[in-house]
Formats: sequence, structure tokens, C-alpha cells
Amino acid sequence: MKTVAGMAALCLGLCLAGRGQATEVADLASSSAHIDLQQVTRAAATETAQDGVAQRRYSFRPAAQPQIAIAPAQGTWNWRGQGELRLRVQNAMPWAVTLVVDIDGADAKQYLHATVGLPAGPAQILVLPLHATSPLAFGMQAGPTMPFDEAGQRVLVATAVTGALELSGVRAVRLSMPAPQAAQSILLGKLDVVAGEAALHDAYAGIVDRYGQYTRSHWPEKVADNAALRAAVRQEPPAAASAGEDAYGGRLDVHLRKTGWFHTQQADGRWWLVTPDGHGFFSLGVNAVIADGGRTYVQGREFMFAGLPPDSGAWAAFWGQGDNRNAQQGAGAGRCCDHGRWFDFYAANLYRVDGKDWLAAWRTRTLARLKACGFNTLGNWSDPALGTRHALPYTRSVNIEGAFGNVATGYDWWGRMPDPFDPRFAQAADAAAAQAARDVRGDPWLLGYFADNELAWAAPGPQGRWALAIGTLHGEARSDAKQAFIADLKKKYGTPDRLAAAWGIALPSWDALQATNFPAPEPSDAHPAIADDYGAWLRRYADQYFRVVAQAIRRHDPHHLFLGGRFAASTPEAIAACAAYCDVLSFNVYADLPQHGFDAALAHKLGKPVLITEFHFGSDDRGPFGKGVVGVWNEAQRGAAYAKFVEAAAADPDIVGAHWFDYVDQPVTGRLLDGENSHIGLVGITDIPFAGFVEAVRKVNASLRH
Repeated sequence: MKTVAGMAALCLGLCLAGRGQATEVADLASSSAHIDLQQVTRAAATETAQDGVAQRRYSFRPAAQPQIAIAPAQGTWNWRGQGELRLRVQNAMPWAVTLVVDIDGADAKQYLHATVGLPAGPAQILVLPLHATSPLAFGMQAGPTMPFDEAGQRVLVATAVTGALELSGVRAVRLSMPAPQAAQSILLGKLDVVAGEAALHDAYAGIVDRYGQYTRSHWPEKVADNAALRAAVRQEPPAAASAGEDAYGGRLDVHLRKTGWFHTQQADGRWWLVTPDGHGFFSLGVNAVIADGGRTYVQGREFMFAGLPPDSGAWAAFWGQGDNRNAQQGAGAGRCCDHGRWFDFYAANLYRVDGKDWLAAWRTRTLARLKACGFNTLGNWSDPALGTRHALPYTRSVNIEGAFGNVATGYDWWGRMPDPFDPRFAQAADAAAAQAARDVRGDPWLLGYFADNELAWAAPGPQGRWALAIGTLHGEARSDAKQAFIADLKKKYGTPDRLAAAWGIALPSWDALQATNFPAPEPSDAHPAIADDYGAWLRRYADQYFRVVAQAIRRHDPHHLFLGGRFAASTPEAIAACAAYCDVLSFNVYADLPQHGFDAALAHKLGKPVLITEFHFGSDDRGPFGKGVVGVWNEAQRGAAYAKFVEAAAADPDIVGAHWFDYVDQPVTGRLLDGENSHIGLVGITDIPFAGFVEAVRKVNASLRH
């Protein structure tokens, strides 16, 4: 893994990269190329492309991995000093095809691998950097759309390359397609290598304009000047429909218990959130309704931005300094340019629209838009000032931070698990609950509190369920969680030899468990006691966490709901423990339907309502390069996917709401936190709503509320 300093040097070096002289490797349009065809047919004659260049047609037949292998006539190629491999290629099909490029070195450990999508259309130059790279090396999670135009030539750069290769001994270049179901044809020409990394640099150069928009694409909401920006942003949304609802958005036709606070109630087999006035409420919310979500790091990659304003005068308010380096956080690991100077494109655009009073104008406009779209809840991480305006019910987050211990699960996407057995955790939870409840504990518009977000209760893989138990025993002796786990094992087994027999391990003494990096065994059919003991520990760990948090919340606010822990990775033990203390189980669900993203049967058995606290559908045709966690083919499909999801949620008697993530598109070059850069918003970085998607959302939301 490159160091942060190395990444910054790479970004700087790319800016200075020159274009080297091409060295021909093979001409696949001629019959002289030394190639081996496996389930691939080569045309007998060459064809002439529109630009007059000779190409030859290769048809990949239906097979597991049809491929073309290009090798030197003898020995190996010496590409030392070369930076990029280039291949003239044209997709001969009327649809996009997938091409896999592999470069083989001296042995199995020496290779480079990339998978690219070849769009239909004219010929292009496919460029493969001769070293591992990814968009993270440029500070973002998804790379620019390909191909792009470079002086009239279509260039497709493989921005994600894995492996490592000693360039002095290259054995072969292989082109393949993964299991085509019918013959797929491409046209190939010259294959050569060049010094430098000009194409990789150019793929990222000048990709963001002064408004934060991607420069190389066009879409209906894209603007070219301030006048167009103001006109589009200031368009009035349709009037919000509120007939048949109480002041909080509750349904007047669903009469339930009136308490003066939001609460839950099950009636006729269906769970409801209930407004303070006693009416059924299905929560349709949006997360991260904030005005500062357009921040992206500029330092170390200035060459990507065109037209940035100065950091002085009125524009100084939109520049800042940050540092998101976190060795214990998996999200964005290996990212370049994760600290230093940043610029906030979204807030700057709001200033362009409304001048010095932009924030107040944005708050008024945003609330009107949300209500017009049929949303009735401000989700997590939203601007606190929006909630206190009492236009929409809102939520609060209890973010527990402090100098308490932690446990690594090996997943740790947002960091390690808090150690709830550390006395300092209870102190931190109390302080966080007090902070969250301050000034809102008496507000009936508050829906309730979440505890943290997406904690690493489990890890991926077949043994991921046990990661927290294994990580606890793997920790240092001073870990309070580890000491509590060992105490449980001592109480159950009495002697270390009985534990050793049950687990099938060598354990000469209890002291052996105290060792840092203790090799805790994975559960197996041969030793079922391991899974039993790990399961008991997972339940106790989760029980400790949720009990401490629930007590802290109710100590500082006895009126409002505890909305759970926003599960992403979870275990049955963690969910059951949460259900014992919370009012609502909350799940962040990234799937086509809510029931496909959490254990609905378990939630039903536990007898608690469920709130879907994150979901989205993204596409890559509106600027940002990523499609989010759940992507669809294009913008038009986002509305249909939204409707299908929320209708399935509303039809489930255990689900009491669904919250979209999030309000604004992520920056093209990645958000500060982890470099995420997806088109998943209701509005773009210019604050212009995506009209077709917003209209689809409005229609289905209205149908669910009345």
C-alpha cells in the first residue's frame, strides 16, 4: 500500500508526466502478429476504419473464457522504463462488451489485470497503466467515465489495475471475455507501449468545472453560467399536499393512542409510528439534508479542477482545511489526497444563487422541496436548524466518541467496535446522549434518537458472524471486553483443559488466553461448543452496548423513541439485544427490496417495528462517476426503483418508514470522509433537482401517505 506522501507525490508526478515514444509490441491487424487464439476466430482480411486505419476482426465464441494471447516470438519483452500499454480497439457490436486484459510476468505472482467496458461506436485507444492503480490513488472511489476525447481521439483508460509486474520480463498479453453467451466481435490494431503516464493523467485532468460539475458529459440539469443556475434553482416546487393529515404528517384516518410524543403502536397486526396527536405515521425521510455536503479535497490534485475561485474575499468562506486520515478505518483506505485544503462546491453554488443570505434561503427552499416531494421526516445528519423550524419531524444521532477501548473485527469499515465494558464507554455514552438531547428533549417534533451508525457487529464471509468474538480474544490483555469474555469462559468451564477439549485447541493455562493476538479458533462442526460460546459472547457484548446506550438516552430524555443502531453488518445476537432495549429496529438496507437487506423473519419474531434508515439507487449519467451501493442503468430507472422499494416497505406490516440517502449528489472528486462520489441525490451539486426522479418520488410518496 502506498503511503499518503507517496500518493501525493503520484498526483503531483502525474501532472508533470510527458508523452513517450511508442514502441510497437504487435500489430493485430496484420498476419505477422505472434498470437494464440483460444475459442476466438480471426477474420481473413483486414478492414479499414473511418479514420483510414487498418484493423482486423476477432470474434470471441461462447465459452468460459475465450482469449487472445500475444507473446514475443522468443523469450520475454523488456518494458523497463515504459509506463502505459496502448491498444487500438473498436467494439463491432451495437452494445457494450466487457474486455479483460492480463499481462503475464515471469511467474504467477507477476501480473497486471484490468477489466474494461468497451462501448459501441468508433475506434478508440485502450490504455493500460503498467502498474497497479485505482481511482483511490486520485482521491475518489469511482473513476471518470470512459472513453474521453483527447485531441479528437477516443481514449479509454483502465483506471483500475491490480497486481504487480517486473517490466523487464513480460511473457504475454492476454485479451479475453468472461463467458460470452453469443459470439462477440471486436476490431483490433496496433499494440504498443510508451514511456510516461500521460493518458492516466489526462483521464483525471480538468474533470471538474467551477460549479463542481463533470466537464466531459452533458445532462438536462447541467448549467453553463450563473443566470442559468439561478433560474433553475429558483423554480418553485409544486404545493405540498397535506389534506387528510395532522400537523405532524400523521394520517387522520388512522386513530391510535395520543401521548403528546412520537411513539410506536401495533394495531390490527400492523406496526405504526404514532404522532403526538395520536395518528398513524409512515416515515418517509431523507438523510443528510445539509448545506455543507459539497466539500472535496483540492490539495494534491489541483490539476483536476478548472475555474476554482480565489480563497480570499467572499469566496474564502467556502475554502477550508481538513484531515480524514484514519488508520483504523477501512473506508477510503489507500486514498490519495485525504487531507489539506478543500473547497465546498455546493455551498458556493448556493452563494451564487442567493448571495450573503444563501443559508437562510436554502433552508426555506429545501423544506418546501421536501414537503412538495411528499417527505415527512428529516433523516439522520440533517441540518439541526431545519428540525427546529417545525416544518417536518426530525431525528437526532447519539454519536459516542471518546478515549475508551475498542475491538477490531477485521472489517472495521468505519473504525473498530467500541468496547462497552470499558467504564469510559458509559461516560462517553452519557455525554453523547446529553449533547444530543440538549434543547430538544421537550420538543414533540423530535421522532427519536439513533445510536452510532453501521458498527462492525460482523465481517464479510462465511465465518464473519463470529468476527467480534474472535477479535475480542485476539486483543490485548488490558482490553476490558477480553477480560469479561475470559471471565465468562472460566465460569462455564472451570479449568483450561475443559475449555481446550471443548474447542479442540491447546490451552496449557488460563494465562495463555491473555496473550495479545491469541489465535482464537473458528467454529466448526467438529467442535460445536465454539459457536455456542461465541454466540453467547456476541449477545452479551451487544446487550452491554445497547443497555448502556438506552439508559443514557432515557436518563436525558424519557419522552422520545430510541430508534436503534442503524445496522448494516449485523448478527442475530446483536439484533436481539437491540430489540430488548430499543423502540424501533433500524437497518441501512442497500438492496432492490427492503426485505432482501435484513432478517425480516427475525425482526418479526422479536416483536419490534423496523425503520429502513438508508437506501438509494444511483446511476452514472448525471456527473458523479459512482452509482452508489445499488446502481441502476440510467437516471430514468431511479424513479421506478425508488417506487418499488418504498411500496414494498409500506406493504410490510413490520416496517414503519424508509429514509433515502442522501439529499445532495456527492462531489465528482469524492466527499471528504472517504472519497465516495456517486450520483444518488435528489438534487445535484448545483442544487438543481433531478426533475424526472423527483416527480417519480413525489407521486409514490403521495400515494403512500393518503
